[in-house]
Amino acid sequence: MSPDTTATAPEEPTGPQPVLLVEPADGVPHVVEDERELSRAAAAIAAGSGPVAIDAERASGYRYGQRAYLVQVRREGAGTWLIDPIACPDLSPLDDAIGAAEWLLHAATQDLACLAEVGLRPRQLFDTELGARILGLPRVGLSAVVEHYLGLSLAKEHSAVDWSTRPLPEPWLRYAALDVEVLDELRNLMGVDLAKQGKSEWARQEFAALLTWSPTERVDPWRRTSGINTLRSRRAVAIVRELWYVRDDIARERDTSVGRVLPDAAVVEIAKAAPRTTADLPRGHRAIARYGRQWVDAVARAQEIPEDDLPPRTLPSDGPPPPRVWAEKNPVAADRLGATRAALTAFAEEHVIPVENVCSPDPLRRVVWQPPSEHDEAAFTRALLDQGVRPWQAEVLAPMLVAAFTEFPDA
Repeated sequence: MSPDTTATAPEEPTGPQPVLLVEPADGVPHVVEDERELSRAAAAIAAGSGPVAIDAERASGYRYGQRAYLVQVRREGAGTWLIDPIACPDLSPLDDAIGAAEWLLHAATQDLACLAEVGLRPRQLFDTELGARILGLPRVGLSAVVEHYLGLSLAKEHSAVDWSTRPLPEPWLRYAALDVEVLDELRNLMGVDLAKQGKSEWARQEFAALLTWSPTERVDPWRRTSGINTLRSRRAVAIVRELWYVRDDIARERDTSVGRVLPDAAVVEIAKAAPRTTADLPRGHRAIARYGRQWVDAVARAQEIPEDDLPPRTLPSDGPPPPRVWAEKNPVAADRLGATRAALTAFAEEHVIPVENVCSPDPLRRVVWQPPSEHDEAAFTRALLDQGVRPWQAEVLAPMLVAAFTEFPDA
């Protein structure tokens, strides 16, 4: 569906500099650390009204995994509550209190998984970061969106601290409380702009899709090691695999981030050197020496793998080939993809929305490379939906595909 009018991005405010928001309206809340206080928090949230602003703070770069170390909740009539999910690992009473109320989050995919781990799952939500993308705002970080709509500035100096620290310093708690302070007002103003641009239904479908979102479980997660693509042999790749799992075990046991145990660059460096003894290990990383015996043992295990059992350097893709080779492999498909991309880009520019938010590249390529037998809107719509495209996106894209396939018919 297309908006009734051509969209224009909300204008950037001009005039005075934004006012720094330094103090929560109700002061800095104390941290809920036991079941009795959690019950009080749940009762207060249940008695409140309207949507519920939620945020979570993790200890990325400090601890193993992505668990939440602080959960912030705010609702009209209930105020702001800061909850320690380490002291209170089961927040299902709070989930029951929220019920079907709308969640307000910024960049929901960053927090949904760790919130689900402690028993918090939304029934409906509004993501102010995704809403900002759909609206075509030039900057979509929380501070930028708050400044855009409210003329306020959020301090972000504590965004990357170690939230597993106990007790949490008061300045950090102040920062955490402010992160949910203005989400309700932000949501209302963004809702108005979404309606003005004819994008309310787009946003509704995008937010609904987040309710079933979960992090992608990768095959061979060790292949995400930065720099692995520089290795030229399957044996070196096997060494990376062995090192990756040893590093992961150490990080889990010590509850520290894997990068603190051994950075990816050092993993690749060891794989290239293939040391036989600790004396042969590369120098320059303290972590290499600290766990030297484990790294050498990992290399030895990789060296013992029979040639036929070595992992491939890269995994075969289940999708179409890279677009750069389409012109050679299937010139008609390349022309169709180019025409559809051009129409998609023009649509995105006209309606002030990033191209990738109208349709990500992968499903489009798959449908163009292996199209349905019929080249009409209904067939393309079904094909796009089968690839996980939202209905509003399919409604935009299907006519573009029909036009491209009409312009470039089968030979």
